[in-house]
Amino acid sequence: MAERKNIKVIISGGGSGGHIFPAIAIAQSLQKIHPSIELLFVGADGRMEMQKIPEAGYKIEGLWISGLQRKLSIDNLSFPFKVISSLLKSRKIINKFKPDLAIGVGGYASGPLLQAASWCGIPSLIQEQNSYPGITNKILSKTVQKICIAYDGLEKFFPKEKLVRTGNRVRAAITESTFDRDEGIKEFDLNADRKTIFVTGGSLGARGINEGVKACLEMIKKNDIQLIWQTGKFYFEEIKEIIGEQEENIKIMPFVKRMDLAYAAADVIIARAGALTIAELCIAGKPVIFMPSPNVTEDHQTHNALALVKKDAALMMKDTEAKQQLSTLVFSLLEDIILQEKLKTNIKSLSVTNAADIIAKEALALI
Repeated sequence: MAERKNIKVIISGGGSGGHIFPAIAIAQSLQKIHPSIELLFVGADGRMEMQKIPEAGYKIEGLWISGLQRKLSIDNLSFPFKVISSLLKSRKIINKFKPDLAIGVGGYASGPLLQAASWCGIPSLIQEQNSYPGITNKILSKTVQKICIAYDGLEKFFPKEKLVRTGNRVRAAITESTFDRDEGIKEFDLNADRKTIFVTGGSLGARGINEGVKACLEMIKKNDIQLIWQTGKFYFEEIKEIIGEQEENIKIMPFVKRMDLAYAAADVIIARAGALTIAELCIAGKPVIFMPSPNVTEDHQTHNALALVKKDAALMMKDTEAKQQLSTLVFSLLEDIILQEKLKTNIKSLSVTNAADIIAKEALALI
């Protein structure tokens, strides 16, 4: 792309960290390429992007938009009015800002903004982080020029000629980590001679995972296995009461700050299957048992996990099976060195460390 001055880009989307943090990473990559670039974010009023984006140092405009409820709800009555309002405001924002490019990262706000951008003839790109796309990106795929994806097989949902495999953005703390096991063991005050399980259900926690791990405690104690357990802040006190005195080989905490060292210390990891979690675990290159959240739109975490299971890059278990079967699966994996090595090799082969840079370059090439 020829050098240009005063390039203006709108980035739209949000609703969750899984959309917001990739958006910020793409913005930072755009600034690395063009330091003088002008950036404007568009999000949904009342959602977390309205706080997180300004905290990262960027301007943001809000739209009156929310998702369509899949069950009968009085909120659905206002949905058509929200869409019309958001399309009109998006058109107004575009006319005022005059962007050269629009990027959608998923979430409620990306629909109206990218649709309005298309009507105005502005080159547009969307990113799909999951292996099963949401309805917004399915609709937008018909009008945008390029679609950045992290998984194979999305030609079932999107025009094949628009697809570019970029992977998902991963934070620098993970991409720059050496994943030194000795450092990890030291960080959590563990024994280097014992096998270690790391459990993470996210910062808030995951009841299904926690219930499954509770059922594993007897096996863990009996076999002298170590456990790093990020319970999530909602479940910490409850689990602390069950554990009682903090045991030498069971480390519970509401939140793990040094995820890179937790990954490094682990022989086996149990985790949800969000797109960004998977991207990090591919770089960490450890044997993983995914327990997809059953409470997400389109059940996309199950689709994400299955994409890896089909490549022999991970194992998977449902929340509903965990109490009865997780203990057996974890112990058999810890004992099976050959399977561990196969899972490590295959998941590591899927890693991408510079996705935000690739997406930024693909987007700028449209101008």
